[in-house]
Order: sequence, then structure tokens, then C-alpha cells
Amino acid sequence: MKTIDTVVIGAGQAGLATSRYLTAEGRDHVVLDRGRVAESWRSARWDSLRLLTPNWMTRLPGWSYAGSEPDGFMTAAELTGYLSCYATSFGAPVLEHTPVTDVSPMAHGYRVTTLRGSWFARNVVLASGPARTVPTLSRRLPSDLHQLHTSKYRRPAQLPDGGVLVVGASASGAQIASELRRAGRRVVLAVGSHTSLPRRYRGMDIMWWLEQSGVLGRTIAEMPDPRAARTQPSLQLRGGTSGEDLNLAALADLGVEMTGRLIAADGSTVYFADDLAPTIAAAEARTRRTLDIIDRYAESAGLAAEVLPAVPERVLNVHEGPRKLAPRAAGITTVVWATGFRHSYPWLRVPVFDREGHVLQYRGITAAPGLYVVGERFLHRRDSSFIDGVRYDARTITDHIRMSSRAQRATRRAETVLEGAHV
Repeated sequence: MKTIDTVVIGAGQAGLATSRYLTAEGRDHVVLDRGRVAESWRSARWDSLRLLTPNWMTRLPGWSYAGSEPDGFMTAAELTGYLSCYATSFGAPVLEHTPVTDVSPMAHGYRVTTLRGSWFARNVVLASGPARTVPTLSRRLPSDLHQLHTSKYRRPAQLPDGGVLVVGASASGAQIASELRRAGRRVVLAVGSHTSLPRRYRGMDIMWWLEQSGVLGRTIAEMPDPRAARTQPSLQLRGGTSGEDLNLAALADLGVEMTGRLIAADGSTVYFADDLAPTIAAAEARTRRTLDIIDRYAESAGLAAEVLPAVPERVLNVHEGPRKLAPRAAGITTVVWATGFRHSYPWLRVPVFDREGHVLQYRGITAAPGLYVVGERFLHRRDSSFIDGVRYDARTITDHIRMSSRAQRATRRAETVLEGAHV
């Protein structure tokens, strides 16, 4: 078993940001990944995907966008190249194709077991990406339906001929529904809780406003309901140079049929909740609250005269879709599960989980000495899981590792002195 100061598990943006800080500190570490650098961006995204954040918001420790389109939006392939260059820039010690199978506590550290050997590490940083979630309801859908999660979707031509039921209306579900409809498919969209924002507001990109107004920097301690904050779906938004909005009104204009949440299936028929109208009303209220924050910021910062005036958002009048649907009779051949992702650590044998399986932590620091987590949604700040936001928690974790090491060395010196006094 090899011995090392720190093992970082995951070579995505969060793991690489942590590695960059550890490298700057001169700390001996290794970054393990089940695949390649930025594996999920390589193999779990559809072809037309672009980031929701503009290029200037791809800031990582010691690295930022230097291309000619700071206001553009990277494709997944471009981001893969961006992260690979970042890893090369500081010689990140990444071991690819090294899946972790077990992390167990030992005296003064952890044993990290992989398919390519084991390490004894004083510190372990969990930076692996989330796993896809598909509800158990999927098992009760008609057996002849083709089902796939968004992480497996690539393009319309990949799917069998026929209509598509998309379950979930956050960024992924809305984007895929739009793409499929533009490709001539019949699309039924089962709409759950979501938050919609305009791509541009008062003449500026919405992400610029969210950063400037402090929305992205709000911490979990400021949230009235931390659990709800951490389970919020991604924004119903699309990256792209056109500045085109992606919301239910735009989808309705395309001819996407909308209905409430998918709540049941009996083998031949699927059933939807009668909640489309209240779901849309709740989403519009959240949109209005966020835009009000931006308007107040613009006023307080003296920007009101420098930007465009506020324009009322379009009120959506969506026709309520079917309450039940027999897919075969309706020509629906495919279900796309846009039901998100969740972090899961089935190989972690350290009791740091709450009843729902989430790692208990504060700013990425767990109660288990030397065990850290980074890159999760709203870990500390609203943008903790954003490419642009992982640097804050990575910095905090690296600082804590450094201070803990100093404290451990001081303890060992004191123990040595005491032992000498007893001789």
C-alpha cells in the first residue's frame, strides 16, 4: 500500500481546483478518476449542449478563459479541452481509469482502495460527480417504451421514431424537449418544480446580474430552508450566442404539449398530477423575486440609468395537457428522464451521512478528521457546484488541510518532549 498525504477522488472541475491549490502548497497528493479528466463532460452530455454560464465565468484557481469570445458559451467538448489544458498547466497528478472501490478509516488516516492498488492517505477529498437519478416509477411504464436518462441522450436521431415524453422541465428537460420538437417529434413535457430566468435582463446576461447582485455568493446559512435550497433544480435556461430564452412559453410556441408531474403508471397508461397551473405560478413567483433583487441592486449601485429599463416578463397561459396517456396509442415511443443527478458515495465506509444519505459537512469539512467534500450543490455558496464557484470551497479545504497538518506536527513534537521527560 502506497502512502500519500492526500487523495482527491474525481478529476472534474472540483477535483482539479483542489489539486491546483494542493500543488501550490507543495502537498503530496494524487487525483483518482474512474475515467478520464472531465469524464462526465466527455461521456454524459448531449451533442448540442452548451454551458449555462458564459465563458468569462469559467474561472478556476490560476486559470481563466483567454479566448476571443468571453460572452460565448462552451460546448461540452470545448469544456473538456479547457479542463484538460488546466490539468496539464500545473501537472495535476491524475491517475485515470482508477475507480475507487472502498474508503475506510484507519489510525491517523484512510485506506483508499481502487482497482489499481491502495493508498494510505492522511486526507481524502471527495470530488466525484453526481450519479443520475431515475425514479422507481420507471419500472411500471409500458415495457415497449424506450427509456433513457438525459446522461445517455445525444441527439434526436438516436431515438426510435415516434413521440417522446420528457419528464422534468429544468435546464436539461427543457433543452431536450425543444431540440426534439424542432426535429419534428411530438413532445409531451411533464413539468415539475423549476425556476426560469431570462437569458438576458435589462441588456446584460443574467449570470452577470446574479454575480453582481450577490445572489451567487449567498451562503447556505442565509437560506430559510437549507434542504430546499440544496435540492433546487437547475435553472430553466440555455446557453447560446442567440440570447434566446428557454421557458415554457417558448416551448409552447414550438408546439410542446405540457402537463403536470408524472405520478403513476400501471403498465399501459401513465398518469399526471393536476398541478401544472400552480407549478407555473410558483415558478413565476420565484422568477419575480430574483428579478426584484436584481432591480434593487441596480438601483442601489446607481446602474439604473446605465442599463435598459425593466420589462415585465411574459405571463404564460399554457393549455393543460392530458391527465393520463396511453403511450402506445398516442404514438409515444420514448421516455427521457430529465430527473437530475445526486451525489452518492457507495464506497465510503465512514459514518458521515445523514438519514437521507447526504454527507454532513460545513464548508466541505466533515466531522471525520481529514475527510472533505467539494463540488456539491450549495455546499456553502449558491455557486458551490458551478465551474466558477468550486474555487471557494477548494480554497477552504486546502487551508484546513494545511492548518490540521501544522496542529498534528505540533502535537507530535509535544508528545516527543513528554516521552523524553519520562525517560
